[in-house]
Amino acid sequence: MNKALLIFVLVVFAALTGYTLMHYGGLFAWLAFYTRDPASWQIFADLVITMCLLLVFMRRDAQANGRPFVPWAVFSLAVGSFGPLLYFITAKKRVAE
Repeated sequence: MNKALLIFVLVVFAALTGYTLMHYGGLFAWLAFYTRDPASWQIFADLVITMCLLLVFMRRDAQANGRPFVPWAVFSLAVGSFGPLLYFITAKKRVAE
């Protein structure tokens, strides 16, 4: 993966997340946004499904590359997309065999 692109996405996403948290008044107000109506439930469900798929991919990748999975899984569940982004940014480059 292109680490420069991942770092760019991480920085922009962090700025957007900071702005959103400030705009809505913190984490709990932001979470309330995702529970207010069926359209919000669908978005939240989509995010949960996507995170589950990412965790499956991360588990397989971690096993194949000798990286610990559980800390990354816990971190990803706690902070969302920041976890997988940092997981891929911190991956060592694979040597062509």
